[in-house]
Amino acid sequence: MTSTERIPRRDAPDFEESESGMMGAISEDGFLNVALNDSNQYGPHAMIMLLGIFASVTGFVLLLLMALTS
Repeated sequence: MTSTERIPRRDAPDFEESESGMMGAISEDGFLNVALNDSNQYGPHAMIMLLGIFASVTGFVLLLLMALTS
């Protein structure tokens, strides 16, 4: 069967399905392992949480720098 896609899809990463909830599954495999390596089905959720953490830290640093320069 010939694929009509210009960019072929890659195979899905290997991951373990977890029966516990999202927070339980993330804590079982480790937050960074889930967010960066997709070790279970909650990888995208953990990545969004990581994005929120980095955005908050960046905003706090920028606010601190603005307060120091004025």
